[in-house]
Amino acid sequence: MQRIEIIQTFPFSVDKLYSFLSDHHNLELIFAPAKIKRIKDGKDSVNGVGSTRWMKLPLAPAFHETVTEAEENKLIRYAISKGSPLKNHQGVMHFSETGNGGSMLHYTIEFEGKLPLVGPVVKTVLDQGIRRGLKKLKL
Repeated sequence: MQRIEIIQTFPFSVDKLYSFLSDHHNLELIFAPAKIKRIKDGKDSVNGVGSTRWMKLPLAPAFHETVTEAEENKLIRYAISKGSPLKNHQGVMHFSETGNGGSMLHYTIEFEGKLPLVGPVVKTVLDQGIRRGLKKLKL
């Protein structure tokens, strides 16, 4: 099992951070150079539980991720629902206030590769890419 864990603080409020990261269309900034498009709206909100995004990363097959749990300004949980060279995938974003008007994101992703060596390679690329993308956030 591969695990990515990122803890990062931001100088803007939790509601701004959650609003930005819960919108599928904004995730291209975080996962650049990925192409991302919401293909199914959620049950209670367009980006909420049940919403599905199509993702295409360079040199990898396209796949779908579906939001499985969402609690406004607190939590987003999602899983790969179709495609991908990964299995047993789960991403979780926890949001909290830092006390000075800022916010903190605790982001974990766990998965296994379907083939040997896929997991460690994907882990390295994802970890570095997400960290770079989060540093670009200016809300």
